[in-house]
Amino acid sequence: MDAINTLFLLSGFLIALSVLGSRLSTLVGVPLLLIFLALGMLAGEEGVLGIQFDNYPLAFIIGHLALALILLDGGLRTRLKTFRVGFKPALSLATLGVFITSGLVGLFAMWVFGLTPVQGLLVGAIVGSTDAAAVFSMLSGRGVNLNERVGATLEIESGTNDPMAIFLTLVLVEVLVGEIGGPLDTALFLVKQFGLGLAIGLGAGWLSAKLLRWVDLAPGLYAMLTLSLGLCVFGLTSTLGGSGFLAIYLAGLMIGNQPGRHLNFILPVHDGLAWLSQIGLFLVLGLLVTPSEMLHYAVPAALVALMLIFVARPLAVLIAIKPFFKFRWRETGFIAWVGLRGAVPIVLAIFPVIGGVENASLYFNVAFAVVLLSLLIQGGTLSWMARWMRVEVPVTVTPNHRGPLGILPENDYELFVYRVDNEDLEDVPIRLLRFPSGALISALFREHAMLHPKGSTRLQLGDVLCVIGRSDDLPALNRLFNGEAKLKRERAFFGTFTFDGEARMQDIADAYGLTLSPGERDMTLAEFVSLRVGGHPVVGDDVDWHGIHWVVSEMDGNTVTKVGLRLY
Repeated sequence: MDAINTLFLLSGFLIALSVLGSRLSTLVGVPLLLIFLALGMLAGEEGVLGIQFDNYPLAFIIGHLALALILLDGGLRTRLKTFRVGFKPALSLATLGVFITSGLVGLFAMWVFGLTPVQGLLVGAIVGSTDAAAVFSMLSGRGVNLNERVGATLEIESGTNDPMAIFLTLVLVEVLVGEIGGPLDTALFLVKQFGLGLAIGLGAGWLSAKLLRWVDLAPGLYAMLTLSLGLCVFGLTSTLGGSGFLAIYLAGLMIGNQPGRHLNFILPVHDGLAWLSQIGLFLVLGLLVTPSEMLHYAVPAALVALMLIFVARPLAVLIAIKPFFKFRWRETGFIAWVGLRGAVPIVLAIFPVIGGVENASLYFNVAFAVVLLSLLIQGGTLSWMARWMRVEVPVTVTPNHRGPLGILPENDYELFVYRVDNEDLEDVPIRLLRFPSGALISALFREHAMLHPKGSTRLQLGDVLCVIGRSDDLPALNRLFNGEAKLKRERAFFGTFTFDGEARMQDIADAYGLTLSPGERDMTLAEFVSLRVGGHPVVGDDVDWHGIHWVVSEMDGNTVTKVGLRLY
């Protein structure tokens, strides 16, 4: 009983300390996952608490469960429309990119550590894939708002590149222990990893989404049903020989893109589960490492990490996406830089330990060192690199709070809460606001007192408005309540002047004294910009033309609706 009580005490203390450490991450700028790892190491056998933990099989199980929950939450929050611009390059990075990265790092590790070719390639395979936990948490936790093409590519890559890394790791482990099958068996294993993961993930995810939309449950049970269905998908796929990680990510994707009120109950719970999974996973992995043993490999492991960050990952990205997809050089450079390593390499490094590979501690300690340096170097500079590479776009205005009213099963009305920060709205009567049709102000709060708004009620800065509308009304409402500070940032990025996407290029050329080719005269501005960026434009794309900087500022689906103009 004392052991159980001690376990509860230490677990609660470490989790609470990790949660509070998130504030330190914000203030100091240290990547949050690095704090979780550091706390685990401090609590370990050579740390302050002296907890002895060397149960690799248990850590392996915890790692799989935590990664499954993280990928499920990542899938729930990924919008299908992002696949329009991110799926193909992400798939190339998740297959060819991982293969190239693993090969380059493996050859370098063979030279640094004096390993055989197979042993060196195993090091490369273990650290070859990016980590969903690291990518999802760093992109969301840093407040970095990337353009859709870059953000979608990074997120989809991190959610789909585990099968290739697992395939390479398992094959090389089998080679080292003498249990490798023939070439046909190896090829079949790869096909099963991707094929079953894709088929079961999409199929079971679609059925799960239909079930969640159809069944009538208490609000708190929707998240539990989603969790249980996701784990079933993961377990079934893994049992049949497919990639459970790919399957659960795709299942979450299908569930998260099925509209309905159930999502409002599912997403907040799974956000908390994902954070708990990240904390628990990195604490356990921190407990598992022995710092003094890791120091023995510190210098060569650091060289491997630096080679991965500055050579292998950039070359892999360059080969995997630049010849096939129309990414700009700065976008390619940023994707190369955000090859964040996290829990996946450390979990994969447990395979050699469980498989009985000779000198298995080397793989684990090298993977740990690579993850530490990746989070510190790449994660610590992510915000700065996004600004330097110009792949960041201004954060759009959103309601301070929103929630469904539960009136309709589909396209339900929602309550949007806005604070009046726009100086242009000062002393303006409500009846003069350019409100979208169908939306209305249900309440107005001023100095903590609720007022009953009328058409003659004049707004004041600091007023809080409760607006009832639908999600289609959000763009117009966001523009209306755009605060002065955010408005200035948008104008600095997109330009002071904005043109409608349907504007004729001939009219613009006449107004600015510009020369057009015969084929461009009959184009709209939207068509012109789309052509210049190579198709599939996203917000933030820019075109330099005759001393004018055109920036895509607003889109409706796949169509450019607004283009900003910045003069040099």
